[in-house]
Amino acid sequence: MANTLSMKKSQIYNAALEAAKAAYPDLEIPSFTIEVPKDKGNGDYAINIAMMLARAAKSAPRAIAENIVANLSAQALGAEKIEIAGPGFINFYLDKSYLYNVIAEIEKEEACYGNVNVADGKKVVVEFVSANPTGPMHMGNARGGALGDTLSNVLSRAGWDVTKEFYINDAGAQIDKFGRSLDARYIQLLKGEDAVEFPEDGYQGDDIRVHAQNYIDKFGDALLEKEEQERKDALVAYALPLNIAALQETLTKYGINYDVWFYESTLHNGGSVGETLEKLKNSNITYEKDGALWIKSTEFGSEKDDVLVRANGIPTYFAADIAYHRNKLEERDFDLAINIWGADHHGHIARMKGAMEAVGISGDKLDVLVIQLVRLMRNGEIARMSKRTGKMITLADLIEEIGVDAARFFFNMRAAGSHMDFDLDLAVSQTNENPVFYVQYAHARICSIIRILAESGVSVPKFADIDASLLKKEEEIELLATLARLPDEITASAQSFDPSNLTHYLIDVASHFHSFYNACRVRDEEENLMRARLKLIECSRVVIKNVLDILGVSAPEKM
Repeated sequence: MANTLSMKKSQIYNAALEAAKAAYPDLEIPSFTIEVPKDKGNGDYAINIAMMLARAAKSAPRAIAENIVANLSAQALGAEKIEIAGPGFINFYLDKSYLYNVIAEIEKEEACYGNVNVADGKKVVVEFVSANPTGPMHMGNARGGALGDTLSNVLSRAGWDVTKEFYINDAGAQIDKFGRSLDARYIQLLKGEDAVEFPEDGYQGDDIRVHAQNYIDKFGDALLEKEEQERKDALVAYALPLNIAALQETLTKYGINYDVWFYESTLHNGGSVGETLEKLKNSNITYEKDGALWIKSTEFGSEKDDVLVRANGIPTYFAADIAYHRNKLEERDFDLAINIWGADHHGHIARMKGAMEAVGISGDKLDVLVIQLVRLMRNGEIARMSKRTGKMITLADLIEEIGVDAARFFFNMRAAGSHMDFDLDLAVSQTNENPVFYVQYAHARICSIIRILAESGVSVPKFADIDASLLKKEEEIELLATLARLPDEITASAQSFDPSNLTHYLIDVASHFHSFYNACRVRDEEENLMRARLKLIECSRVVIKNVLDILGVSAPEKM
């Protein structure tokens, strides 16, 4: 079922466009906006077409608005009245009956209410987190995980065929460093700290020492007699799967379940990297210098060219990354690839899009969201250490300290490109200032009302069995109008790749529900009005639950 409010909005837009064409047949009608005024005294919708036409029509906006309104039928639009305000805004005051149909929509669609189709089933792969498997996940991964998973859910609700993907960097320089670090710790634990110098660029974390010790406890010192490369390979083969399993376990706790775990090594072993390098060579975008193969990244806007194959014959991470995107967009035939990268990857976007063009793939098929840094705050100060471990706060520490719901909700309150201060104290507070508590409490309060009424034999009625016209108080209409916005909110979030729209929308729903609750009784009210209001709060519960599901946040029935 098409959304009633969206249909009304589209109807008004089209009617205004036709009225403008009738009033000014010799002019090209420019784009104009239709918006919901903040002050409800200015109507349900307002359009600015008169201001947009003023220059071309060589007339005052208010005079233009009068000419357009003369060609509009309030009755045909279901409007109580159409007024001109200010310099020439055209305000529409709608008959509220159109809102009552939203109740029927929510009843019919339930968990699917809000879903739209803006993509016609096009295939999109959303790659996010893709943390280095040589260590624990940090706050950038935490924010990227919440954003990527929620965006994937939004796109799915908007008609995309979505694949969630994690790219495992199990090859290349970082794995070599991982092996050298494990090898040094292994020897030091068996022969003493002075037996071998730890690599200057090695991984210093305690997890490296723990892996080495666990290997010794399980297999002893047999590797000491092996060649260095064989020893490193054995240690990596032991430790890397454990790290990957830990990543998967933590992300599952975080509510993220990937469709694909893609291993970088498959690109090398399957020949994709080699094929990609040949395509790049044939595009005349590469050259050789100092024994290495370079790509002309400066032609894509980069400050310098980049190495594709080192002088020792080993492809760089960039070469594998180009092959990986070829795999997504060419071999697996996705219509769009969305990557969520950290701020330090901003300069990588132009060269990756350029490399796609060089291998015959439109750079427009790749979209990258860059997430900015997160500052964790505790007691008004920057928090860098975990309460439990006294070390750098990891994603696992964050989940343990504040829970999954607060983490996912808070990370989705700001657009990816904005810096963020994350208030750990606020995230665990049970007050209305905590937005996730505020929203969840609204859901729980609705469930409580429905449960108490059910115990007295009153169940939520069907739309056909209520008199919706009894819902006419300001708080009732405001709540209903807010529920009606969900399809448009999902559309906007999907088109902008910005799920933060939905957290703010959800807070708006909760706010209007709480206002309704304070102004309107449900229990102990006249029966017909009670039934209408009971149906309204049930619709509110459905909408809150649907959006919390998109965010990956629970909808408690009791608090």
